[in-house]
Amino acid sequence: MRSLRARLILSHVLPLLVVIPLVGITLAYLFETQVLLAGLSDELEREAALVAAVASDYPQIWFNPELAQVFTARIGERLAGQVMLLSADGTLLASTDPADQEQLGQQLDVPGLREALLTGRAVRVDYGQRPGTGAAEALVPVFINRQATGVIRLTDPLSSVYARFPRTRTFIVWVMAAGLVVGVGMGWLLALGLERPLRRATGAITLMAEGQPLALLPEQGPREVRLLLRAFNTLAERLQDMEKARRRLLANLVHELGRPLGALLSAVQALSGGADRDATLRRELVGGMEAEIKRMQRLVDELTHLYDRALGPLELDLRPTALSSWLAQIVAPWRKAAQNKGLRWRTDLAEDLPTVEIDPDRLAQALENVVSNAVKFTPPGGEVVVSAGVEAGEVWIRVRDSGPGIPPEEQARVFTPFYRGSVGCRFPQGMGLGLSIARDLIDAHGGRIALESVPGQGSAFTVHLPFLNSP
Repeated sequence: MRSLRARLILSHVLPLLVVIPLVGITLAYLFETQVLLAGLSDELEREAALVAAVASDYPQIWFNPELAQVFTARIGERLAGQVMLLSADGTLLASTDPADQEQLGQQLDVPGLREALLTGRAVRVDYGQRPGTGAAEALVPVFINRQATGVIRLTDPLSSVYARFPRTRTFIVWVMAAGLVVGVGMGWLLALGLERPLRRATGAITLMAEGQPLALLPEQGPREVRLLLRAFNTLAERLQDMEKARRRLLANLVHELGRPLGALLSAVQALSGGADRDATLRRELVGGMEAEIKRMQRLVDELTHLYDRALGPLELDLRPTALSSWLAQIVAPWRKAAQNKGLRWRTDLAEDLPTVEIDPDRLAQALENVVSNAVKFTPPGGEVVVSAGVEAGEVWIRVRDSGPGIPPEEQARVFTPFYRGSVGCRFPQGMGLGLSIARDLIDAHGGRIALESVPGQGSAFTVHLPFLNSP
């Protein structure tokens, strides 16, 4: 009984093994006592009533023992039971049972005689001392001129009824056996229906542990099994996404590190070849090397944030910060970058921005990622607008650009780690971590970031922060 299938079948069969025999025994007892014996008693009572009706038409038999014996003999030929004629005081007048011949003319103590005279009829069953013995009897009084003249007593041994009991019991046993077979079959089918999806899930988990490709399982079976399979499919999809993300991360790392390393190698080779003797060229090469190193440092920062996110919730150094001065300081460097690219730069910051509890360094990193994308993907001649204000108990900071915009089908995925848009769209380059990092940092502050974008008309990212303190 170690397998689930065997235990499920046993769980179906055990109740049947207990209930069906009890039900069968009860049915056999009720059928024998309430159906067969009751039917015999009813039939015996009807026959006794019929004999009494006939006997009332022959009043002389109650006063002539010879006529009484002839009457009982002729009536007894047509009845299965024994017929007895008794006077009203219990005297035996005639009987079809040869054993009663010695008691003719004697007064007998017949159970139920007084009851029959008082009620008009009486039926009793004596089951006997041993199985298969006993008899059923019916007593019906005979009235002549409205006076009880005598009593007709019909007795039928129960041996004929008991002879039917084995056939009845055999039939009930066969019905119980068929019920058990059907129960075992249904238990087997139900067990197989429950075992198959569990076996598939077990096999898929084993393949997962062995590093084999994952496959989604059909969600079939009982509700609990479907929930289990749904959880497995969710896990499989998450693992597949993680594997794809890992491969994208590796490819992006090779791409993003290879470019600055190649530039650094070229600069080093140029300096080693004598370029350091030209002061102007040396400054250009050193400046380019510094820019490439800063790009690599930014990449390292993004990977560090990704690692911190994998470890758990971000830890923030919250402190009161005046948003007006802090925000002006954050966006100031990007004004020069936008102007160098030929973009129009505009800020619209409310003067009454409050003081709020934030981690200024972490939140600055989030905003810089958003502003960096706006400057990076807005073509020359375009415009970048940074605005901020207070509304409905929240502080909002919006970065709007006139870049190419984001297709609707990609807007829900731009905050996904490692996601990069299709070629020609807004996010075809980079690691695909900037907006994901920005969203995580804003969420850690209890805020949210929303996107509004129309392809060809630009995008607007709005950061909403809870308004915690007054200025």
